[in-house]
Amino acid sequence: MPRRRIQLNAVQTLALGFAALIVAGGVLLALPVSSRDGHALPFLDALFTAASASCVTGLVLYDTCTQFTLFGQAVILLLIQVGGMGFMTVSILVAVLLHRRIGLRQRSILMDSVGALQMGGIVRLTRRAIRVTLTCEGAGAALLALWFCPRYGVGRGLWMSLFHAVSSFCNAGFDLLGTGASLTSIAGEPLPNIVLMALVICGGLGFLVWDDLLTHGRHIRRWRLHSKIVVFATTLLFVGGAAAFYFLERDHAFAGAGPGRRALMAAFQSVTCRTAGFNTAPLTALSQSGTLLTMILMFIGAGSGSTGGGAKVNTVSVLLLSALAQVRRKEDVNVFRRRLDTATIQKAYSSVSIFFLACLAGTMVMCLQGISLDSALFEAISAVGTVGLTRGVTPYLPELSKLTVLLMMFAGRVGSMSVAMAVTRDRPQPKLRNIPEKILIG
Repeated sequence: MPRRRIQLNAVQTLALGFAALIVAGGVLLALPVSSRDGHALPFLDALFTAASASCVTGLVLYDTCTQFTLFGQAVILLLIQVGGMGFMTVSILVAVLLHRRIGLRQRSILMDSVGALQMGGIVRLTRRAIRVTLTCEGAGAALLALWFCPRYGVGRGLWMSLFHAVSSFCNAGFDLLGTGASLTSIAGEPLPNIVLMALVICGGLGFLVWDDLLTHGRHIRRWRLHSKIVVFATTLLFVGGAAAFYFLERDHAFAGAGPGRRALMAAFQSVTCRTAGFNTAPLTALSQSGTLLTMILMFIGAGSGSTGGGAKVNTVSVLLLSALAQVRRKEDVNVFRRRLDTATIQKAYSSVSIFFLACLAGTMVMCLQGISLDSALFEAISAVGTVGLTRGVTPYLPELSKLTVLLMMFAGRVGSMSVAMAVTRDRPQPKLRNIPEKILIG
């Protein structure tokens, strides 16, 4: 009797692809050649680091500069790049370079990988995404070299410039400053701060938005509705977040900083906590209000189809618009002279609900292992949102908590809802539907 061939859908293929990437990266980082002391890392620690890099999170158990050799740093950089662009995007790039035909199944998987709305033109969109990525990272590295090379020498300065450019555009949050305190040592430096912020924003917009920007330019009316929502909400969150941090932290994390430096630190904090993972202010010094604002921004995250994570700014926008329509007793949810379809709204509610439950589950596990509630919740949102900010508990996580955070990073990068769909069987829609009945809500 012939064996039944297992057919994987697009979501399952993506999930397994990322899992394979993490395992391969973990094996390489566990090699003695990857560590400066010549000793092999514990495999769980190496796997955790590989997951953090592949899922462009930035939570680390060891300082990247002082623990890893040039080989180990190169492995981390490669994992960040492939994880940020999506392994399927990289495989399509190889296929294009080798002039191989790209089938319907590959195009279907690619739709989920880059966040496209339709299969038509998906290869063109992927090529454009690759060009945008390389252009932004190249320009960012060149500008950062103007600051790094005079301070670290030409060779190391160029490597650090490239590493930080890729890490920023991919919203990864890994750094090579060797301080163990992210970018706090360069908090008052305008050039690297502004360049890193610009790269984080460019990577967090998403490739669909870049497609509209390059195709239609300033003709906003021709943009997709998705692009309009992402750009508007991103701008609002950036300006509002920066203003809030400026006033909330002037007597706390930004105490002693002049107005100019405080404004730069506030802007950086507003940008980076929406999935980038860098920080120029000590997070343990944040006020209670500033910590809560950071967690809210981490939860929201970047745009769908971008290198960033989180519940996604466009998804949260749909929820708020739907709630506003309900308050106004409107049957339709309208925005920018367009009506959102019911399926989109239902998917938004489901996605955010699963994301929220994943945060609570991770928080519960860490609390059971002795981590305080505020630090555990902060760490859980940071992991599922693939942000990478931490209040200092990551290097001291117990084994079970490490594994839990690893799984949350994986779910956050692939998509909490996508992971849930990947482990469930596809069932045909029943021809007969149950009788509807109302229940009380609210």
